[in-house]
Amino acid sequence: MPEILVLYYSRGGSVARLAKQVARGVGEVAGMAARLRSVPPVAAVTQQASPPEPEEGAPYVQARDLAECAGLVLGSPTRFGNMAAPLKHFIDGLGAEWASGTLVDKPAGVFTSTATQHGGQESTLLSMQVPLLHHGCVIVGIPYTEPALSTTRGGGTPYGASHVAGLADDPQLSEEEAILARALGRRVAEIARRLGPAA
Repeated sequence: MPEILVLYYSRGGSVARLAKQVARGVGEVAGMAARLRSVPPVAAVTQQASPPEPEEGAPYVQARDLAECAGLVLGSPTRFGNMAAPLKHFIDGLGAEWASGTLVDKPAGVFTSTATQHGGQESTLLSMQVPLLHHGCVIVGIPYTEPALSTTRGGGTPYGASHVAGLADDPQLSEEEAILARALGRRVAEIARRLGPAA
């Protein structure tokens, strides 16, 4: 069964919750499945190696996950209007995949979480799309045919799914945020299915 790779970094839990909703949306498309994966944290100074697998949550991503996926959805918290360092570090290490065209013609979407309504959601989502374009992905957003996009008072943009965690860093998604995350997963899966084996 073709799988959509839902790959994310989450520190406070919000992005992980979005990832689960994206994966749920993927699973709503007949003949498609989601593969949840995460990226390990990074630090300026490393005292010991990271464990081969996280103690909880999705397993860490491996190169074969990218090769085997029919589509990709990336998620990250917002850091000053950009993706978090662990996800950027992972993407920066994909030179071999870029050279071999591993992700060419695969549909890809993005999602994020911020502390405030104007904390850089849209710029983060757009910046996450740039390396995907360099990899030859087909960028997938959320169209305004999704009614929740026009009614949400939290997260959700045409550039991708999002969540406003608030200053208390509440990982609980609003109803509209969850609906839009599922819509993104569904859309990436539907487009991957239409593109067929070449995806």
